[in-house]
Amino acid sequence: MTAFPLARRTRRTLLVGAMCTGLAAGLAACGDDPDAGTNGVGRLEPGSIRSRTVEAARSADAVRLAGTVVSGGKTYRLDMRLKDEGGTGSVTTGGTTFGLLRVDEHLYLKAGADFWSHSDDAGARHGAGAGDALDGKYVKVPAGDPSYKRLSTFTDKDVLLDGLLTLHGTLAKGERGTSAGVRTIALTGDDGSGGTLDVSLEGTAYPMRLERAGGAGTLQLTEWGKDFALDEPTSADTVDYGKQLPES
Repeated sequence: MTAFPLARRTRRTLLVGAMCTGLAAGLAACGDDPDAGTNGVGRLEPGSIRSRTVEAARSADAVRLAGTVVSGGKTYRLDMRLKDEGGTGSVTTGGTTFGLLRVDEHLYLKAGADFWSHSDDAGARHGAGAGDALDGKYVKVPAGDPSYKRLSTFTDKDVLLDGLLTLHGTLAKGERGTSAGVRTIALTGDDGSGGTLDVSLEGTAYPMRLERAGGAGTLQLTEWGKDFALDEPTSADTVDYGKQLPES
């Protein structure tokens, strides 16, 4: 009388145990998937990842770019906010910091008294107190000035990103990690010697961090798509420097 119910209970216990084991295995498998809950970019081939992140960067309305760039034997520390209409922020090189503001085609430079005081040209144009007269004021950079093209590059989102988001050599996927709290996957050129780009695995596949090839600087790219004010300075904050600015 009791053998049949006992056998049935045993089979039911074994069945429930098997189901639980299978469920646990399935959960473990999900936990081991590095791309679970991501935008799926990590599953793509390296070339496709690069295409996706470059497209995302070009399509973004705005970005903040901060870090160092080594170019022409000089090291520049940048902290720039950029969008299609221009950009604003600061550049430090050779121990000197100056601000840049570009609104459409109008480019302005703002620096402290020390920056201008070290310029013989400034002294000739504005007298001994040139540094004080120009301190903290916006100086409009003439479009024909030799400095215009070089300085405006720091405020041009498309030009700057196209030049920076370049990896050299054979592309490969690297390690997964985080950048600014966002999960990322690394994209490398020649195992890192050609540069390393960390690409977001969350939301849009934006580039988040770049180590340039040959030790030419490291940059963080944040605030993608976050708009910011970009206005011409008032006449009270602007000083006419002259025909040509000093070399920075």
